[in-house]
Amino acid sequence: MKASIGFSLTTILMTSCLTYEPTQLVPEITLSAEDVLFVESRETKLLVDFGMEVSLNESDSLFNLEVLPGVRVRSVVLNGPASAAGMQVGDIILSINGLTTNEPDSIIAIQTQDPLESYNFQIQRNTTVFEVPLTGRTIDSTLEPRELFRIDSIATRATYRTQLATVREEGQLAAATVVEIFPDSPLAAAGLKPNDKILAINDKHITSAQDFISRINKDFELGDTIEITVYAKGTIEKRTLKLWQPGRRISRMSLRPFFHFASSLNPPSQDFSVLDLWLFAVYSYSKIENESSHDILGIFNITSDYGELTEVQE
Repeated sequence: MKASIGFSLTTILMTSCLTYEPTQLVPEITLSAEDVLFVESRETKLLVDFGMEVSLNESDSLFNLEVLPGVRVRSVVLNGPASAAGMQVGDIILSINGLTTNEPDSIIAIQTQDPLESYNFQIQRNTTVFEVPLTGRTIDSTLEPRELFRIDSIATRATYRTQLATVREEGQLAAATVVEIFPDSPLAAAGLKPNDKILAINDKHITSAQDFISRINKDFELGDTIEITVYAKGTIEKRTLKLWQPGRRISRMSLRPFFHFASSLNPPSQDFSVLDLWLFAVYSYSKIENESSHDILGIFNITSDYGELTEVQE
């Protein structure tokens, strides 16, 4: 007995001495509004052509599908800028001029800026990471469809576009600029308005508007509360954002044979019965869309629906 008590006390003392911390520390963002200069993007056309097509860097495994860092080069135009720089299909672009490129629209945002003499691409090929200087080709005009924004119709109920920012002593960052806020959007409750710029989620920088939408819908559940870093009215501050929540409803409730209730939204329907004795119920009610039916003892039945106009041929 004494040994047991001694063991318990030792366990309590050992437990009381334990402390916990995250396995990986996340640095806190300490940006100052004076250090951030947003680059106005041109929505009318792309100004620079890199001579390649890219897509998300998805894993090749059918058993473990996931999106990996960087974007994958899917095609290279013969004699184009990327081809001249030695880039190949399958290469992974990790960053351009220090800007992380985990989404294709990060590259599109760069292509809408004034052309530079050279772009510094960080490329991964197999297990090797190297730098590639690339000279972009200036585009005079284009008739290609132009992107207006990226839409998140569920979690934040708003639209965004990628906008680049130059940060003093840190290089380039990306922001998700709010374009339109839909009714019932949680952005309004968080005090956000169109043209406000979201820089980070829970102190982790975003890399594009699509990255913001993807992380919101992949890493969190509807109704979760997160912290976002926002540039608004010339200041950088943190806002608490509770993602949109559709709410809960009772879809089924039963205590057979006394009563049973079930409902569905697609198609709209309801079923209710009292004293369901298998072969018949004392009373049952059902509704499918606009048609309602009342049944008593399996003998009396009343069914109602909206009237319909029918054509009578004479």
